[in-house]
Amino acid sequence: MEKSSKSFESPESKNAAADSFLARLGPLLILTSIFFINFISRIIPAPLIPRIETELNLTHTEAGGLFFMISIGYFITLIGSGFVSSRFNHKRTIIISNTALGLALIGTGFSTGPWTMRLGLFALGMAAGLYLPSGMATLMSIIPLRHWGKAVAIHELAPNISFVAAPLICEAVLVWFSWRTVFLLIGFLAFILGPAFQRFGRGGDFKGEAPSPASFRRLYGNLSVWVMVYLFSMGVIATMGIYTMLPLYLVTEHAIDRNVANTLIGLSRITSVIMAFVGGWATDRIGPRQTLRIVLLVTGLMTLLLGFASRSIILYVVFLQPLVAVCFFPAGFAAMSLMVSEKLRSIAISFIIPLVIVIGSGLAPIFIGWAGDRGSFAIGIMICGGLITSGSVFTGLLKFYDQ
Repeated sequence: MEKSSKSFESPESKNAAADSFLARLGPLLILTSIFFINFISRIIPAPLIPRIETELNLTHTEAGGLFFMISIGYFITLIGSGFVSSRFNHKRTIIISNTALGLALIGTGFSTGPWTMRLGLFALGMAAGLYLPSGMATLMSIIPLRHWGKAVAIHELAPNISFVAAPLICEAVLVWFSWRTVFLLIGFLAFILGPAFQRFGRGGDFKGEAPSPASFRRLYGNLSVWVMVYLFSMGVIATMGIYTMLPLYLVTEHAIDRNVANTLIGLSRITSVIMAFVGGWATDRIGPRQTLRIVLLVTGLMTLLLGFASRSIILYVVFLQPLVAVCFFPAGFAAMSLMVSEKLRSIAISFIIPLVIVIGSGLAPIFIGWAGDRGSFAIGIMICGGLITSGSVFTGLLKFYDQ
């Protein structure tokens, strides 16, 4: 059961544990770099969306629908990723994902209209979807249990740095080039990291378990799995869902210049890089359940404030809203790993995360865009904030597997 008020470490093992963790830091950072490219590929359309919306003549709802295409592609391959990793192994699956991602990004960069753009983003989502179960299985095979909170926090540097880097990269490129160049640049980086991981990466030299009706039945009947689907959906809405539509919200509803909006959004995520480590520390100290409860409550209230805020204070709230939200994921992945047996961990990830991505980064942007088309992005954001806040109540339903 969960150790809700104690560290996962015993005092006798702290020195040896520190040495053990440091010895695995290099491979962990390589894996984090792979995740960085994987994640930034999925959010890079967000700071470009005002340009893309204008050039392709899209409504706000259709602009939000571009993220739905990414999430649907991500859903398909993520839920079936176990078949790939069971045939090859986790390390090769990560390399396949990276190579396909590079091709999809370059293809998206050459899109000429709304439908080719949608197809490119759908392929991008499919390529990215192969990574996470194999990435987490690889991470947890090279990091001892007592360090999972810290290890996941380091792995979560990838999305947190992506949130900072994406708008800044886009604005730097847009000074001289088209938005298409951004996709080409990231696609090239994806091609480089595949061989680098093959040469320098560690772990993952074992096959995954293909999903089976029996394993899925065990997940279907586990209430904690469905609670985790809801909680993770709220965590993704609080981060990716809000982030993807925030540039449009600031530009359209608060009349803030696109360059200023993207720069501020990028800068607002800098503190999130540090806060991810706070989330990992809190997970190791007070346990994942209590960490999730606090994070969802505070983040939900900040998201509500983001919708309520007037133009005079909106820029301050843009900095506050993501501050605690990023602490969700170290605790969330630790809780997800603890609620099932070791054999079912990668299958649980490939079952839960596809649903979460469709809800949190697919349907939520469409809903916010739909609200924007009807005159108020703010109302859509406030409804999301209310749902996120409600997640803090459901953390009490989580039951952890007896280690």
